[in-house]
Amino acid sequence: MHGLIAKITTTPGQRDALIEILLAGVAGMPGCLSYVVARDPGDEDAIWVTEVWDSPESHAASLELPSVREAIAQGREMIAGMEPVAVTQPVGGHGLP
Repeated sequence: MHGLIAKITTTPGQRDALIEILLAGVAGMPGCLSYVVARDPGDEDAIWVTEVWDSPESHAASLELPSVREAIAQGREMIAGMEPVAVTQPVGGHGLP
């Protein structure tokens, strides 16, 4: 498995709008085992995204899906910064194989 944890900082006041876009763009991503979008309780402009994929290749392929490309295009101007906090190698857990 392949995991990613990223922190996205939005332009002021755009966090909830970007969350809606991120959640709408995730349907039907082959190989995606878990995709969690969370508000940072200490920063009103920060979002945490935690992803688990069956492989790095599935994650890379997801970036070419029309729904994902559309979400990226819609949200691009709302993003002030993005930090890939960690690449992980999940081994299991609740809801994972």
